[in-house]
Amino acid sequence: MEAQPSNEAGPPPANGSATQTLDSTDAPSANETQRTTAQPATQSAPATAKPPKRPMQPTRDRFNAQSLGGSLNMSIKKARVLMVGAGGIGCELLKNLVLAGFGEISIVDLDTIDLSNLNRQFLFRHEHIKKSKALVAKEVAQRFNPKVKIDAHHANIKDSQFDVPWFKRFTIVFNALDNLEARRHVNKMCLAADVPLVESGTTGFNGQVQVIKKGVTACYDCTPKETPKSFPVCTIRSTPSQPIHCIVWGKSYLLSEMFGASEDQTAFDHSTDADNAQEVEELKRESEALRKIRDAVGKPEFPQMLFDKVFYADIERLRSVEDMWKSRAPPEPLKYDKVMEQASEALASKEAILADGQRVWSLEESLVVFNDSIDRLSKRMEQLKKDHDPSKPDPEISFDKDDEDTLDFVAASANIRSTIFGIDRKSRFDIKQMAGNIIPAIATTNAIVAGLCVLQSMKILQGNYDHSKEVFLTPFAAGRLLAPDRSRKPNPECPVCGVFYTALEVDLSRATLKDVVDTFVKDKLGFDDKEFVLSNDVGILYDPDETDNLPKKLSELGIDDSSFLTVMDEDDDDTFVNVIISVQKGTFAESDPPLKSQLDEKPSIPRKPKKASNGAPAESNGVQNGKHSIDGEPQTVSQGLKRSRLDEDGPPLKKAKMAGGKVDDDVVVVEDAGGAIVID
Repeated sequence: MEAQPSNEAGPPPANGSATQTLDSTDAPSANETQRTTAQPATQSAPATAKPPKRPMQPTRDRFNAQSLGGSLNMSIKKARVLMVGAGGIGCELLKNLVLAGFGEISIVDLDTIDLSNLNRQFLFRHEHIKKSKALVAKEVAQRFNPKVKIDAHHANIKDSQFDVPWFKRFTIVFNALDNLEARRHVNKMCLAADVPLVESGTTGFNGQVQVIKKGVTACYDCTPKETPKSFPVCTIRSTPSQPIHCIVWGKSYLLSEMFGASEDQTAFDHSTDADNAQEVEELKRESEALRKIRDAVGKPEFPQMLFDKVFYADIERLRSVEDMWKSRAPPEPLKYDKVMEQASEALASKEAILADGQRVWSLEESLVVFNDSIDRLSKRMEQLKKDHDPSKPDPEISFDKDDEDTLDFVAASANIRSTIFGIDRKSRFDIKQMAGNIIPAIATTNAIVAGLCVLQSMKILQGNYDHSKEVFLTPFAAGRLLAPDRSRKPNPECPVCGVFYTALEVDLSRATLKDVVDTFVKDKLGFDDKEFVLSNDVGILYDPDETDNLPKKLSELGIDDSSFLTVMDEDDDDTFVNVIISVQKGTFAESDPPLKSQLDEKPSIPRKPKKASNGAPAESNGVQNGKHSIDGEPQTVSQGLKRSRLDEDGPPLKKAKMAGGKVDDDVVVVEDAGGAIVID
């Protein structure tokens, strides 16, 4: 938005070219005054002298041109940028983009505004709660600069409408996301569309900005990322030892069993269930008993029935497993009536307890909150059932960190369970952070990172990737607040950017897999004399031994205009890197072939780097001279196969390596890299 003129008149220009102000030489003479007064009465008096015009103030665009230079400022005005995410970083970033004068901005965000967002996402106000972040951000940011065109999408960036051709429309993409899966998707789409990406993120006081350009800098997946934390189901349900174990139990198990669908399987790790089969069966029986108690929701006896089941009967059963408590103190079961007798004082101050989320509740206070939250949730469930449409799924209440009813239930349940197992209790505020997987967001950190994103985007617009940086915001480090580092080079072995991307237009109503394999992969890409595998996200579609899918149409195989196909060269010598094919829907006449390649000639596909050889015998992960050691017994493996097999009918062998070099004894990380499973 252009700066408004000041209410005060500025000084007159030195060269007099602009509007002048009156001085003594401009005043009328005495004779002129007499002539004026002698005019007939029928004539109107002359108009009063106009006030001097104020000098025009420089516009924001002029300031930007002076600061950035005319060329860069013009590039910014012509740029079309995509911002994915309109949360903490996104609000700050959008504000910066419109003030900098970026000509066209598209926003994509699936989320709606919550109360907890308002302390740092300053484009939003209380009246915006439950509205789309993308749409509200557009409406508010447009006022900063009406000349900028803003297009908002309340949608998932992974939707099919946001395909590779759509990404190609943009000059720069900004990631302002908070989850790993969406970040990886945008990274892959930008690589396929060959559009530069500015990746950013914050964690409390720390932040990071990274420029990603295909073939020039490392991509988001060039370095491995931590996987989301999961917990063994038997630890959560039988042997908790940390507050988070009790919190996950209350959120993903007890709340779901009473008021939701069922157990939230994503929070639990079932990898060791086979080793605890008897315990798992017992836990299943407990869940079945809980579902029967659920039928009493809304009845006066429901709170005591639930309490005595999970905090007394289940705990007594656990205590009976003596082997489980040889090295730790057994849990202490609680009876509802006994705790209620001690809770008279807490009952009298219930409102004060509920209002104080920073204090750690006692056992008696936790029981008071437990009963009160059950009463609130029961009334909600009864109303939901009353308003329920029989044609729709049964009503459910799920956990939301901003929902006081569910938060109080989880906090109270977790603290009662912590008391039973001798674990420290937590305040409701702390439990909200842990149950909602919240790392406290700092508004200043978001603002700094958003500013760094815009600075890096200016280097991209100038094509100056040599000066682009990975910038780390580390306020508690021994060095500087901002630690810039030269952008890393691409990792040749990265499965996302260390590949060859190409596109293929298809007529989905006619094209078959055989058309893709013969016409495009073999002829156009040059795989005609190679053995290769063609796969998609679901699995293998074609290999030399799997040809059943060749006559099928692509639509029959679940391939549409947002799909990716991967071609993997299986030759041992002169091996191509993986080829990623972006499938795009094209326009075809009936007489046209069902495929249309964007390649004018056979491409030069990079080769995989060959492993260095110094003449020493090959040895890796227990493999030496074609023999694999499993539990100390050498196993000979055939050396002439593309995929090593113990026998012709057996499954492909897999090679396992230990993650990070140190893992639990019963954990093996398996990779599809050929060879055998090696267990240390």
